[in-house]
Amino acid sequence: MADHESEKKRVYKPLPTIESREQALGILEQGEVDELMRLPLAVGLQCSKSDKEFAQELCLKLADNDCSAVRANAILGLAYIAIKHKWLDKRIVKPYIIRELRTNDGFNWRIVDAVEDINDSLGWQLAKKPIQRIKNQRRDSN
Repeated sequence: MADHESEKKRVYKPLPTIESREQALGILEQGEVDELMRLPLAVGLQCSKSDKEFAQELCLKLADNDCSAVRANAILGLAYIAIKHKWLDKRIVKPYIIRELRTNDGFNWRIVDAVEDINDSLGWQLAKKPIQRIKNQRRDSN
């Protein structure tokens, strides 16, 4: 059985195909939580080079959602953009990433993985000490 309550409820669903900015914004405005959870992943994976800034902005809007799982997936969506396009605007994304590392305890494992992917893809050293602290806490609790 999984250690995290959030892992017990995992249901894997295919990501939606996002064909336009309007479709993405429609989901952002009116989507249910499960749609909002998948939106940053779909946008991060599917965005074109010309849409990478829009995708980043959408992920950051989702990073302000009330649901901690949506916020964690928003950071993962940023990681997908970083991996695919070797780009994020550090000045803009860093405060969101740091906030989620500090406050989103239920999904910090997902956020740590996403930040490590961002660091690897972009050559950043973002939040190395907090990440190590979280990993040590996770190791000590097992």
